[in-house]
Amino acid sequence: MHFVFNSSFISFTTTTMNSSNQTSISGFGKYTGYRWPILEIQTIEFLLAVVIFVTIHALRQGKRKGLAVWPVLRMLPSLCLGLQQDVYEWITGVLHSQGGTFFFLGPMFTSLDCVITADPRNLEHLLKTKFNSFPKGPYFQRIMRDLLGNGIFSADDEVWRQQRKTASLEFHSTAFRTMTAESLVELVHSRLLPILDSCNESSLDLQDVLLRLTFDNVCMIAFGIDPGCLRPGLPEIPFARAFEDATEATVLRFVTPTGVWKTMRFLDLGSERTLKRSLKRVDEFAYQVIRIRKKELSMELEFSEKMKKRSDLLSVFMSLKDDNGDSFSDEFLRDICVNFILAGRDNTSVARAWNIWLLNMNPEVEERVVEELRMIVKERGVGGEDGEMVFRPEEVKKMEYLQAALSEALRLYPSVPVDHKQASEDEVLPDGTVMKKGTRIIYAIYTMGRMESIWGKDCREFKPERWLRDSQFSSESAYKFAAFNGGPRLCLGKDFAYYQMKFVAASILHRYRVKVVDGHPVTPKLALTMYMKHGLKVTLSKRDDETLG
Repeated sequence: MHFVFNSSFISFTTTTMNSSNQTSISGFGKYTGYRWPILEIQTIEFLLAVVIFVTIHALRQGKRKGLAVWPVLRMLPSLCLGLQQDVYEWITGVLHSQGGTFFFLGPMFTSLDCVITADPRNLEHLLKTKFNSFPKGPYFQRIMRDLLGNGIFSADDEVWRQQRKTASLEFHSTAFRTMTAESLVELVHSRLLPILDSCNESSLDLQDVLLRLTFDNVCMIAFGIDPGCLRPGLPEIPFARAFEDATEATVLRFVTPTGVWKTMRFLDLGSERTLKRSLKRVDEFAYQVIRIRKKELSMELEFSEKMKKRSDLLSVFMSLKDDNGDSFSDEFLRDICVNFILAGRDNTSVARAWNIWLLNMNPEVEERVVEELRMIVKERGVGGEDGEMVFRPEEVKKMEYLQAALSEALRLYPSVPVDHKQASEDEVLPDGTVMKKGTRIIYAIYTMGRMESIWGKDCREFKPERWLRDSQFSSESAYKFAAFNGGPRLCLGKDFAYYQMKFVAASILHRYRVKVVDGHPVTPKLALTMYMKHGLKVTLSKRDDETLG
């Protein structure tokens, strides 16, 4: 390439190997001498200087505030980069650099500003000490309303208290406990174990199987119906798939400016389109169940007497009246059931999946778990009917080391990795963070399990022993170990969740060696609960007779 300069214009002539093929680009304007390039270079230099200044200023702000702060967009570019990797580890790194708390600045004129903390003192302040000053808040409810409505996980004040009180009474009733325990035995021994037996050492996605198990179980608890997710062949259940798609689409609203996702919803685009269609299927299923149950309740006395024996949440709430003496609306009943399905389906299943993976990575811990199960089997002396070992409630209670291993898995991979509150008045957190009324606060439960200031220098190690005192399981403060929340919103199903996790894990580990497929990627997924992004591909082989006791 060569350049030909004229006094009236500049012509760039590109010569190829064929000298006859030439392309001339001219007409850049008329200049005197060489002034035009000098002016243009000065402009470029000025713009470059501005860019350098803005970049240096943004990076300096990053050292002080945790993330680079850009004009207009502020911390959004850093968030976008964080979402391209393991976002929970990314948040953990930022919180470590900022001493446990930092203020995220979203783009100007958006609602993404929030305080993010992993300080136990702050958690105790907002979950217990000043509980009434930190409700879920309108921002959370606006995002979750389409999915959760006015259910227990998004509601505040009297709506929340009424549901909490009713559910608490039911969760602690003898009939409910009996029903949940019996349904769990049925699901594990009549469905789960036969499916695992049929694998013949071929791989399967254990996370998917466990999600199916808990989905069937929680539908029995919430609706009093059996969706059959664990039937032979593992059929696709439209309601289950729609429910999972709806939760995944909803979580994207938390990292999207409100105006953007509302516009997408209006235009029926992207994740909002998915959410709309998924919720339609969820609602169709829920309202159909409600209609059928109402017809059953209105039938003859004999059938009604049978209905009174039901202990599922739908039947319980249908029998109650609101403050005005009226029956609850179908919409309210739908919200109650969907909320409990969200809690019961995902939390325990993903916790068990992470626990299995961690045991696979730490075979010495798995051996101690199996040894504990051997001792329990040995103490009984015999199996169950037909020689099949069905663990009894009193035996599940003795599984101290298994509970420690499950708690350690929840510490490192909490089922709910982050949670959300909003200040209803001006507040100052115990660590000195000033919060104005309306400020949102996110507490990073995942990060808390990786804080040396909380768990010591071995905080990233999988050590169930940290939960044992004289070989007995010993829990930690809910504000240090927040996997089950804390304060007045402490998880109602915590005891049942532990029982379910222990029973299922023991039933599997007692019979099988579980090995994660070599090379299978295991990483968290951005969702309301901590799914494994690629599932958990495993192979199973039966333990020998000596191991089985």
